[in-house]
Amino acid sequence: MAQDSRCYVEISRSKIAANYRVVRDAVRPGAGVIGVVKANAYGHGAIEIARILSAEGISWLAASSVEEGIALREAGIGCRILVMAGVMKWERNAVRAFRLTPVLHSLEELGTFNEGTPIDVHLKIDSGMDRLGTLASAAQIAAAANAAPNVRIEGLMSHFASATDFSSTQTEDQIAAFRQVVEKLQEFGIRPPLMHFSSTNAIAYPRREAWLSLVRPGHAIYGYVSPARGPSPNPAFAVSPALTWKTKIITVKDVCEGAKIGYGGSYRATEPMKIAVLAAGYADGVPHRLSNKGKVIAGGRFAPIVGTVSMDVTTIDITQSPQLAPGDEVTLLGREGDVALDAQQIARTAGTISYNVLASIGGRVKRFYVD
Repeated sequence: MAQDSRCYVEISRSKIAANYRVVRDAVRPGAGVIGVVKANAYGHGAIEIARILSAEGISWLAASSVEEGIALREAGIGCRILVMAGVMKWERNAVRAFRLTPVLHSLEELGTFNEGTPIDVHLKIDSGMDRLGTLASAAQIAAAANAAPNVRIEGLMSHFASATDFSSTQTEDQIAAFRQVVEKLQEFGIRPPLMHFSSTNAIAYPRREAWLSLVRPGHAIYGYVSPARGPSPNPAFAVSPALTWKTKIITVKDVCEGAKIGYGGSYRATEPMKIAVLAAGYADGVPHRLSNKGKVIAGGRFAPIVGTVSMDVTTIDITQSPQLAPGDEVTLLGREGDVALDAQQIARTAGTISYNVLASIGGRVKRFYVD
């Protein structure tokens, strides 16, 4: 049970489901939804999130790796599973055995997957992110596809580099590049029935021309939309964070003025103060960069992190909440009354992004699911 855990997260099933429905309703009837559950569903627990989305009627899920896809299948998830970040040569047989749909990033892979029973694949086009995906011309893609009769290009996809940046034309340029490949492929008789480009940010700040037949929300399902840059439209929908992260106080002590707290004595008390040591550190996912500048919620009010965040513990100043005692709970991410702290706020302080905050919550942090 949560109350017996040193450090744990609670994930709201109803909020996950509601967030999914908000996105689904925003893009229907023109586009279907691929629910992205890679990286342990951004720290929320991939199997349970997949079950919630399956119960909502979702047809597609997206994992990063074959290993993630297999874990979903072994948990009884029956919907289509897209493997987005490449297939290693020793994983090719497992793709077929576990009915996974691989995303291919090069024309060479078309030939590789041609060796075996017929298979549907999605081909990623590098439309300008210069990361994964093929830069081949439509003519080269068509030639490779015709040479691989056991491989059906069921889908074409790409990925935006800067969907929230309205001060740049990169997104428009990527849409144009992708569209050009699609149109040229049609001239060669290649018309994949599925196409997808947009993830959370291109849905929330509606790039409708890139919604295509499917969209791939990840962050929005978990309750977040990234802030935009430049003259952006208002988000098309609102979602709510589904995860609350809490830990327990190990010990409380009074320290005198001048006390040096933590590794390297990185914090020096400017006056007598009461501190609490929490049962969570960077091994649990508390960003090390929160040392001496982050905060938590303790006793219904913000409490600053003092000293260096350690592997297993974090120290906070509870001078303003002297009633707190060992065993009491502290909120690392979430809400107590009117005081709230979400992953985007933590990320700004730590100099990172909210995706990183959520996905970094450690494996030893227990997950509990509530309605």
